[in-house]
Amino acid sequence: MSRRIRTQGLEAAGGPPADKYLDRIVKYIPSEIVGAWIALTGIIASAAAGPTTIALWVVFVIGAILTPLYLWRQTSETGKPVATTQIVISACAFVVWVFALGGPFAGLGFYQPWLGSVVLIVFSLIVGAVIPPEG
Repeated sequence: MSRRIRTQGLEAAGGPPADKYLDRIVKYIPSEIVGAWIALTGIIASAAAGPTTIALWVVFVIGAILTPLYLWRQTSETGKPVATTQIVISACAFVVWVFALGGPFAGLGFYQPWLGSVVLIVFSLIVGAVIPPEG
């Protein structure tokens, strides 16, 4: 399965069928990076004797930088434009997932776990409707 979202344009040209709503949601979520985030936050929490806020922010920034780079590599296909829309949405998805899980945001005064859950649900429902023009 290609990581790149397939659009109607490819299907019309004799290619594989276009990705549906749920397929797009799955491909927009950078699950490998989110999985690494979960593992690293577990390591930080178990290894730290004191506050972990700075370490969480550092890992968050690294993940936010790695996400578009990783997705650019995973979605690159010869003869096709860069999957900019998918890469940007996936980078936003990483931020939304970290926010939903708490992470460094949990230390901010406004953060509430329910808010993270609502943001994740709304984001996921909306992005599935986005069909990237790059195909």
